[in-house]
Amino acid sequence: MLTKRIIACLDVDAGRVVKGVKFQNLRDAGDPAELAHAHSESGADEIVLLDISAAHQRRATLLDTVRRTARQLFIPFTVGGGIRTLEEAAAVFSAGADKISINSAAIENPSLITQIAERFGSQAVIVAIDAKRSPRQASVANDGGKGTASAAQAALGIASEGKWEAFVQGGRLATSRDAVGWAREAESRGAGEILLTSMDRDGTAAGFDCELTKGVCDAVRIPVIASGGAGSAAHFTEVFRKGHADAALAASIFHYGFHRISDLKQKLAADGIPMRWPC
Repeated sequence: MLTKRIIACLDVDAGRVVKGVKFQNLRDAGDPAELAHAHSESGADEIVLLDISAAHQRRATLLDTVRRTARQLFIPFTVGGGIRTLEEAAAVFSAGADKISINSAAIENPSLITQIAERFGSQAVIVAIDAKRSPRQASVANDGGKGTASAAQAALGIASEGKWEAFVQGGRLATSRDAVGWAREAESRGAGEILLTSMDRDGTAAGFDCELTKGVCDAVRIPVIASGGAGSAAHFTEVFRKGHADAALAASIFHYGFHRISDLKQKLAADGIPMRWPC
């Protein structure tokens, strides 16, 4: 059985790690290089750094922050935010990233996925999907099966089986794209992994959205990283078992000292979840 990964996430704004709830009310969590080192020492399998304001501000990723953080790590390091071209991806790899994550630019220009995969390999390309349950989809689903739901969904570009809409620009802009369908397309274009964040659960510590995670995991053959809502070891066990996730990512519970990652992995191993060393 393949082992599951525990990934620590650093959401960076203006060079500092921040954390909020449902992408809002951000508060300072510390220096990215220092936190990356601490999470690595604590037992994280990988580190993800997301420059969460880069896409919205239409600027490139903060490469100095990437370099400083990369120097602290001997585990896989993913960087996302503000990567819009093959050249910008190359600059992030040169700054020390092992993988890159693209979200807004991938939806605006899906061929970018293929360009980066052909240059650096699919294993180095993660497509991030920020997904939210669509109130428009929910409202048309309550029409009693009279047929208006399908018409409304078609007008929105949402697949008939879809319940979640993909967002871009740090969760600020809805795309009217079905998150599950977009995951399938991203895979077909060369993505090696999907980083799937539930905007509804982000920062709430209420648990991962296992229905969303399972929907995407069962639709693609590439690994899916679950994100948004981690608050306890039981939540990780649940998303691995019920959500079929290949990896689980968290931020707040690691930043503020609620868990040592090695302790979390020991609990998961005791629950029968195959973990990577150390556990």
